[in-house]
Amino acid sequence: MPTRETLTKADLAELRRSALGTANPLGVAADVAEAAEQGRLEDPDDAGDALTLAAEIAEIRARPEAALRYAEQALAAYPSGDDPRAGFARALRARVLFRAGGRDDEAMSELTALRPLLLVQPDAPAYVSAALDAGGRSATAETWLSEAVDTVLNERATAASGPASTTIDPVVDLGPPDAPGVAFFLLQQRHRVRRNLNLPHDRQDDLADRLETQLVRRAEERRDAESDLLFWPRAEFDRLLAEYPALAEVYGPDWDAHRGRLETELVRLRGAGQAGLGVFGATVAGLTAFAGRRGGDPADVAVRAGYAAEVSARPSARIAWPPERNDACWCGSGLKYKKDCLPRSRS
Repeated sequence: MPTRETLTKADLAELRRSALGTANPLGVAADVAEAAEQGRLEDPDDAGDALTLAAEIAEIRARPEAALRYAEQALAAYPSGDDPRAGFARALRARVLFRAGGRDDEAMSELTALRPLLLVQPDAPAYVSAALDAGGRSATAETWLSEAVDTVLNERATAASGPASTTIDPVVDLGPPDAPGVAFFLLQQRHRVRRNLNLPHDRQDDLADRLETQLVRRAEERRDAESDLLFWPRAEFDRLLAEYPALAEVYGPDWDAHRGRLETELVRLRGAGQAGLGVFGATVAGLTAFAGRRGGDPADVAVRAGYAAEVSARPSARIAWPPERNDACWCGSGLKYKKDCLPRSRS
């Protein structure tokens, strides 16, 4: 799949969603890397992210030499190795070094430098522990995550009332359903690693389970109040229900019902006084990738809420609503709005 002469943020977002589904993912990775190297990015500040995307594609497609080259170019493109955006690229480089064989010390040095990020970046527990898993260091991941959990919970308990008790649950700021706090992700990744290591369930595992239950309940409560406004184009909708049949209860049993639910919700929100409305184009690959980064199930409410938040933050994913009556319908069917989705809110 050839890339455009100049790549925009929207282009990179689309390639991130679709590259692995193309006939030649490695060709996409090479095109993206070339665009970054030749200065063909609309925003030069995207070079590190573009090269990280190329490295990720190459690593998934089992091309370690290309993945390592792209990852190192990505790190050189960021202002510094301490740039918050560089963490994933550094962990990806470590993962490739582990798999290359004979470079474990380099990989561990990279990950050790990333360890402080476990306390401050919600994504860090997932990408650091995944890299350690790839190097056969899951026990180290468990130690690092456990120590980070202890640090975060003790800091929060101390701020709230004094040193954390061994008999009373620590204070945990769960955060909103679409953006849980770092403590939640630390606990979840620790729980995942311990489960994979067949370690006995402990008190912090119990806490992880309870927090996940709370998050799911809160996300469900929010969903009852408002739709996530994710729009699945027809091909994506068919694939979604083929892979995750249970989501028919959430997004509708067929594409007509899906569009009808969105149109009805948009009409309701407009009636409640909201302006600037729209839906957000979603993909199964995007949902699956997001769930993988979070170590969750794509059908889980909390995972879907997080994916919806991620998609809604991308300007390229937004489809404005409503169109004029005689304009093309927002759903992409090719019909006029008045002949397609406009009547769906009335049925």
